[in-house]
Amino acid sequence: MRLNYDTYYGTFLRRPNRFIAYVDLNGEEVVCHIPNTGRLRELLIPGAQVMLSYHPSPNRKTQYELRMVMKNSYWVSIDSQLPNALAQEAIESDLIEELMGYTEIKREVTFQNSRFDLQLLGEDICYVEVKGVTLERDGWCYFPDAPTERGRKHIDELINAKKEGYRSVLLFVVQIEDARGFSPNKLTDPSFAEKVKTAYESGVEVLAYHCHISPQEIYIVGKLPILL
Repeated sequence: MRLNYDTYYGTFLRRPNRFIAYVDLNGEEVVCHIPNTGRLRELLIPGAQVMLSYHPSPNRKTQYELRMVMKNSYWVSIDSQLPNALAQEAIESDLIEELMGYTEIKREVTFQNSRFDLQLLGEDICYVEVKGVTLERDGWCYFPDAPTERGRKHIDELINAKKEGYRSVLLFVVQIEDARGFSPNKLTDPSFAEKVKTAYESGVEVLAYHCHISPQEIYIVGKLPILL
């Protein structure tokens, strides 16, 4: 996926709340929107190099969007809106081997009391819930980085869809290039980690794929081992 942003590079200063960051941009302090409500504590460290996109619009509260953070000489994408689009692009390009062969993809499809990110249509019907991953420790990646009741609800719906006879997939899109593997974050949200394990034992497929990331483009490149 090409990123056609008007791109700037700066230095992260501080984050007064979940939605706003202050960045040093060539000696000027600018306000940026953060497109991710996670904690991002291991990324948004004062002095970290960041990539911004510029959006001069009178309808926006901030003109800049904080898109990426440099960690260990690699860019990490923190845009929580990208994983769904990355997953769709990868499925359409047959880059996710477990999800090949479907003829139609729909976005944001309602099922019972929830909405799944993707519905794949072909010889069967497959519901896919996508989670974007930004947390990494010693090369291993984790989700979530903050407790997520909403995430647990989505997994319950995947389990229900499986019981109703549909194929159900929980797909973690790791927005970190140098990832070695993935696990649910038992330390931060043990209930979520247990829910993932229950889903897997109920027949929900759990997949993790990581991305190539640069300020010019992001795309899914390969499957990661998962340790539940």
